[in-house]
Formats: sequence, structure tokens, C-alpha cells
Amino acid sequence: MKNALSWILILFLTVSLLNNCLNNTVNKEIRQKTDFIANLRKLYSSGDSSQWPKPILDPESVPTFSEIGHLPDVEFPGDNQYSDEKAMLGKTLFFDPRLSRSNQIACASCHDPELAWCDNRTVSFGHDRQAGTRNAMSILNVAYAKSLFWDGRAGSLEEQSQIPIQDEKEMGEHIDIAAGKIAKIKGYEILFEKAFGDKTVTKDRISKAIATFERTIKSLPSKFDQFIDGKSELYTDDEVMGLHLFRTKAQCMNCHNSGYFSNSSFENIGTSLLGEKGEDLGRYSVTKNPEDAGKFRVPSLREISKTGPFLHNGSMTTLTEVIQFYSKGNPEHGQKRSTVHEGITLASEKSGMVRMLELTDEEIS
Repeated sequence: MKNALSWILILFLTVSLLNNCLNNTVNKEIRQKTDFIANLRKLYSSGDSSQWPKPILDPESVPTFSEIGHLPDVEFPGDNQYSDEKAMLGKTLFFDPRLSRSNQIACASCHDPELAWCDNRTVSFGHDRQAGTRNAMSILNVAYAKSLFWDGRAGSLEEQSQIPIQDEKEMGEHIDIAAGKIAKIKGYEILFEKAFGDKTVTKDRISKAIATFERTIKSLPSKFDQFIDGKSELYTDDEVMGLHLFRTKAQCMNCHNSGYFSNSSFENIGTSLLGEKGEDLGRYSVTKNPEDAGKFRVPSLREISKTGPFLHNGSMTTLTEVIQFYSKGNPEHGQKRSTVHEGITLASEKSGMVRMLELTDEEIS
């Protein structure tokens, strides 16, 4: 009986000792994590990005890298300077469906201000309810884009604004006919006169007015902007850690940098589905350079939680899905990497920056 009690006492003391050791280890890890995040919070909200931890970058991303931060002031081109009157004319035209052949589709049909200036559809519907082939990008902060559309086929907003009007699948109207219709609408006379000095309506003036309005569509300062300016309490510990992972282990900074959160370049992430249903040649359609097959413009991440679905084909509906995709390095199917287009064999060469990251579930969250 005494031996049994002795063994029970020894077992009790051993379990208690192990439990205390375990608790001490857990508490130590919690303290270390808490201290680590507290230090990150101090650095990132210091108002001085030179104090931030060094980002982890791939060598190929260095030439286009600039630190994330605030959006700079919008710059207007020399031949299309800003005026309130021109922006008002552009806004009126942006919401006017009479620019389309059916008189039913406006620029705002796919770029709705109540939906973060996109339409939250996988692909948009256009003339005669035709489905497009790509997701409609938000035009939030589009003034900072160096090229337009997923394939970069327009080099300016002035050029871009005419393309959807004339696209058979979008608004389906000839730009000259659209200008003629606008010229016949009495109310536009005064708007053109105030914006340009006389009542003449031309396709170039329509383009310049819409482009001027689009350059005013800018995000307000976000919680991120306020946090890095010193309001350290605005971020939760998870948000602080998410920011740090964004700049380091998760490798997001390779492509999504600058105040615009995009390097404004074109990258191949292995989603072109060459040789399969849904094939999209991407940038190649513009440049005819085989190296550009499957490349798409890197979108801005500002207000990204409002602008889904994601990727050029709208194939992903949640940010968790997107981050899991990148964490796994996009295990692209071999049979979807090549195609023959107009007699030319094209291959999808996925960027070396898209590789296995092995983020934990907690880090993804």
C-alpha cells in the first residue's frame, strides 16, 4: 500500500513538474511573439520607412521595386491638364449609355462606383449580353497605372477610354458615331464649352474628358496610410504580422510595391491555360513577343477586399484562395503550358517568383 502511494505521489510530482515546464515554455513563446509584434508595430508605425525591416526580394524584382507607402499626388498630362469643368464633362459622359450602340451600356456599367469601380462579376456582360473574356479591373487609382487593360494595350487613359466604346463585345459603337450622337444632345453644348472653350464635340475631347474624370477616382487614405503615419493602435496584432509577412516571407512585395501596390509590369503566374478552354495569350496579343505569352499586368492591391473576383479571368473569389494559390507556387498543369497560335508555338514560362512558399495556415490567415 505504501509503495503504491509513493508511486502515485512520484507520478503526481512528475506530471506537475512537466506541466510547469510546458506552461513556462508556452508563456515564454507567447512573450517572445508579443514582444516581436510590439517591435514590428513600433517600426512600421514610426512614420519613417527607412526604419522598417528589410524586405525580402527576388533579384528579378529589384529593378522595378519601390517601397510601399502613400499614393503620391496625381499628375495630369501636359496636353490634358485638369479643370473642374472638364472633369464634370467626363463624369457625365462616363455615366451616359448613349455612347454605346444600344444606348444601354455606359462606362459605369462595368465600373460601378458602388462596387469599388468594378462590377464584381467573373467577366462582364456587354453589347447584346455578350460575355467578355476577362475580369473588369477596378479603375480606382487608375491615374497611377502606366498601361491599361490586363494586356497593357493602351498606354494612356485618353487612348483607353475609346477602346471599350468601339469593342464589339463591350459597347459596340464606332467612336465617330458616338461623338455624333453626343453632339446632337442639347445639354452637352454648355458642358463642352466650359471644358474646352467652345461647343465643338470631337472624339478626342470625349476621350480627354473621360480620362480627366478617371484620374480623379482616387482612394481616400486607408487604415494602412494612417498606421504607417503613427496611428499604431489602428492595426491588430494579426494585421501587423500580415504586413510584415507581405514584405518578407510571403514575397508579395516582389510585384505589389509602391504606393499603388503594383510594380506596373507584366508577370506570368501560370494562369493562361494555353492549349485549353479559357486560353488567354495575355501580353503576347499586343507585343507578338513569344516571351510575353501568358503575362498579365500586375493589378493594384489598394481596396482589394472590395474588388473581387480576382485574376485576369476572375477565377478566384476570396483572398484566402489567392494567397493559398501563391503559397503553393501554382502547381501548373503541364498540358496547359503550350499552344499553337497562327502557326507559332507559344509556351507559358511561369515567373521564377511564383514558387512554393510553404506559408502556414496561420500566416495565410
